[in-house]
Amino acid sequence: MQAPDYQAETAQCVFIGRMLGRVTDKWTVLIVRVLGRGPCRFNALRREVGEISQKVLASTLRDLEENGLVSRTVTPVNPPQVEYALTELGRDFLRPIRGLAEWVLENAARIEAARAEYAARAST
Repeated sequence: MQAPDYQAETAQCVFIGRMLGRVTDKWTVLIVRVLGRGPCRFNALRREVGEISQKVLASTLRDLEENGLVSRTVTPVNPPQVEYALTELGRDFLRPIRGLAEWVLENAARIEAARAEYAARAST
């Protein structure tokens, strides 16, 4: 029997944690979900996502582009038009995002009931 390679396992955990931190924040999930319907320009994306600031949207889109999930296409007109779309990797990532979103919607009532129960216990 081979001894476990704890260093390799620790390195994998560190890598997984770093990557999950990059791709699972609230805004990333919402942006990927919107882009799953098709390419979108910045302001349209901002309207679809909801209460996101211009600065946070721009920063999140840069991170998604850096990690290969989103492509940015500039059309040289006056003023320039910029469109964002999911890459192949982004479309692959959309599958678990959709699954997570569906799970949240399917379990919303149970989650709210648990929150109410917790609040009642905490107040006594």
